Amino acid sequence: MDKRVIFAVAGSGKTSLIIDKINQNSRCLIITYTENNFKNLKHRIFEKFGCIPRGIKVYTYFTFIYSFCFKPLLGHQMKIKGICWDTPPYFTLRLKRSDGRFYIDKHKRLYHNRIAKLFEQCEILGEINERIEKYFDHICIDEVQDFGGHDFNFLTQIAKANVDQLLVGDFYQHTFDTSRDGNTNKALHTCYTQYKQKFIDAGFTIDSETLSHSYRCSSTVCNFVKGNIGIDVSSHREDATSVEFVDREDRAAELFNCNETVKLFYQASHKYPGFTSNWGATKGENHYNDVCVVLNATTMEKYSKGKLKDLPSSTKNKLYVACTRANRHLFLIPERYLSAFKK
Repeated sequence: MDKRVIFAVAGSGKTSLIIDKINQNSRCLIITYTENNFKNLKHRIFEKFGCIPRGIKVYTYFTFIYSFCFKPLLGHQMKIKGICWDTPPYFTLRLKRSDGRFYIDKHKRLYHNRIAKLFEQCEILGEINERIEKYFDHICIDEVQDFGGHDFNFLTQIAKANVDQLLVGDFYQHTFDTSRDGNTNKALHTCYTQYKQKFIDAGFTIDSETLSHSYRCSSTVCNFVKGNIGIDVSSHREDATSVEFVDREDRAAELFNCNETVKLFYQASHKYPGFTSNWGATKGENHYNDVCVVLNATTMEKYSKGKLKDLPSSTKNKLYVACTRANRHLFLIPERYLSAFKK
């Protein structure tokens, strides 16, 4: 069985790779994390076949572990009313892992960040793998970089299922975690080399070449990201676009008032009218031509000193996501120039 992790760069065709690997008769389980990518995958499959073939199942991660794993195997003995998205109260950390209150809140809902741990406690990981083998020949997991906490451990356990497995992700687009729980895999994303070794130890082959170049971003944008943010990304394209730092208030206003150019903020984009979003919220989106990345005071200071590489990894990753949404030109605007537009 081929078990492979492909590390990609932004715009390199992660979704296309998955879609290309399936056909009308495939028995394939496709799992992703964000709702944006779930919708995109279903749309792309429908676009290819005119329908969703019977053997192809697309799940968001938590729908998969709740509907496909928990309900059939534990639902008959644990009467659960859904998933709790809140962080478990601190007192539960002092409970034994065999105590149901560690996993279930007072409303009879499963704590989302402990469902995978519950499977381990109940010793049903083997049964989950048997269910996967019964219904599927292939597993494709997209956005693998966003799996954290007990969920990452769960991925390494279903790696034992006797089916082909393809995991795809971009380490530097790690802007969310499926879940966190105390110190479980707390340092998972601090070192790329150690992160890759975790997959190797679980029996996966690592592929860092297949999706190493972007189709979305020009070499101009890629060189900016590589030189300023410190993330290695290259382009398939030979055309040149522009990366412009906006140092005039009137130019900033002109771009802000352009309805065809998205303005991406570190946070609180809802406080600005028009075509806006937050850096991290655009992950998985591919429909922007020109992009304005708005630099708040902190990132503006780092940029002016040539030290964007020194940003905290979570901030740097979100900035990388924002800059690499550009299919064409990239503009950098100090947020102070846009204060007049703030609601």
